[in-house]
Amino acid sequence: MSDYAILTQHLRKSFGAAHALTDLDLAVPTGQVTGFLGPNGAGKSTTIRILLGLLHADGGRAQLLGGDPWTDAVELHKRLVYVPGDVALWPGLTGGQIIDVLGRLSGSLDHKRKAEMLERFQLDPRKKAKTYSKGNRQKVALVAALASHAELLILDEPTSGLDPIMESEFQKCIEEVKAEGRSVLLSSHIFSEVEKLADTVTIIRDGRTVDTGTLAQLRHLTRTQVHATFADPADALATWPGVSDFHADGSGVTFFVDYDQLPAVLAEMASLAPTSLTANPPSLEEIFLSHYESETGEAVK
Repeated sequence: MSDYAILTQHLRKSFGAAHALTDLDLAVPTGQVTGFLGPNGAGKSTTIRILLGLLHADGGRAQLLGGDPWTDAVELHKRLVYVPGDVALWPGLTGGQIIDVLGRLSGSLDHKRKAEMLERFQLDPRKKAKTYSKGNRQKVALVAALASHAELLILDEPTSGLDPIMESEFQKCIEEVKAEGRSVLLSSHIFSEVEKLADTVTIIRDGRTVDTGTLAQLRHLTRTQVHATFADPADALATWPGVSDFHADGSGVTFFVDYDQLPAVLAEMASLAPTSLTANPPSLEEIFLSHYESETGEAVK
């Protein structure tokens, strides 16, 4: 078995004069969940279409489950499932019929698991698709995907339209998928979801990879926010190596410290006998936004 379920190197794709992908690297280790992050227009959808064999790359290399997503698409689609963020269904069929059709496409639908997923996602499979809300249409695709034994799940905004309870159920299902040794590419704008599920994260901008690694590795290049209170003034902290944006308010101080300087700064703080101390590492959303700052230093919204 390959070490990677998905591997792209220097992937390129243009539409006329518009460069959708200019130099994109993406790796999804086998048996892991990889978060795929970028704002609208960054190239995520183009990348996924290339991986699904719907578009042919102009250059670079793309490998999916050991095969070529363009020339081996028919065989590869028997081993993967795809859930888009906006699911279109056959309006005259019931949810259960659609799940069966989708299951036969990959040939791996587990009917016992299908019944379990219908119950967990609280979906009535007897209703016609035309009566479903957006959330229920999304559930149909998720049940079909999660009831399969596919080696690879490609999920593009999979929880779009779901309520928080169903989002939580989805997260439990993905943890189970990973425990079974299967692989997941998860593209989502819900940072908390990716932060909880992903083993590795790839961030792209303007069609190229700008950062990749585990969350701990990504945090290594960022700053941690520290809040502390002291019985005596602690203004000397402002001059310590790695400390920035220092603010003192009475007995309390707030500042940022470079990740690699954090242990030394905390050790020095201990000598000042703080009465309270909170250190908040940057969230995935903060790491993401750090790659999307305008020339004025303001985060791009």
